[in-house]
Amino acid sequence: MASTYLDSIEVFHRERAASDPRDWRERRDHVRNNGPRLETALSRDGGTFVKVIAEVKRRSPSKGWLGQHLDAAGLARDYVAGGASAISVLTDEPHFAGSRADLEAAASAVNVPVLRKDFTVSENDVLDAAEMGASAVLLIAAILEADELARYVALALEVGLSALVEVHDAREAQAALASGARIIGVNQRDLHTFKVDAEHAATVIADLPGDIIRVAESGFRTRSDVERAAQAGFDAVLVGEVFVASDNPSELVSDFATVRVRPRD
Repeated sequence: MASTYLDSIEVFHRERAASDPRDWRERRDHVRNNGPRLETALSRDGGTFVKVIAEVKRRSPSKGWLGQHLDAAGLARDYVAGGASAISVLTDEPHFAGSRADLEAAASAVNVPVLRKDFTVSENDVLDAAEMGASAVLLIAAILEADELARYVALALEVGLSALVEVHDAREAQAALASGARIIGVNQRDLHTFKVDAEHAATVIADLPGDIIRVAESGFRTRSDVERAAQAGFDAVLVGEVFVASDNPSELVSDFATVRVRPRD
């Protein structure tokens, strides 16, 4: 199978994890998240509208700088003022110019759940997310073996974190379910072509149990993009680049957050 942009990033993070001298078992009992739960924030609970996870993202490996000098705390506050249900923060520095400082600033500025968006490949990575003040951790099925995914989901829950498991196809979605994931995100962007395929994303969630929270990721530029995801059955959308580039992110978040969800069958 042809390599993807994830491969070199995964290699970097696995090499870093392998050289980490910290014993995660010794850390586990001293790390705990007591903040808001991502499951609660994204749950429909009879709600009418799509939930928005708004992302703090300084740069993209493919597009370059998006918001080099952004204020993570201020942007997070703007997102919440517009109706964001949760905040996502990139903490990968070499590839996305993210940082622990960005996550800590955002988490201190708002009272909604904050997702640590990074390339989690070890138990220490999970525990680091809780130490930073995150409420949730991203787990990317494409770079994790089934046993790793299950271990990290279990550890996240043990220390009070939610786990958002990102998948790209039905096979990965089944692996996510087997791991115990309760929140599954479908990345609409193809790993090989980088094209956004909303119809494919819709097929991935078609067979998920009704109690699984479905998040659509990538490719959202307009309200109509969000409406299409809502009609496909997604509960939430994760949006970054268009918000960061906006002159009025709060207003744009509000536009996306007033899209109605499709009633569950």
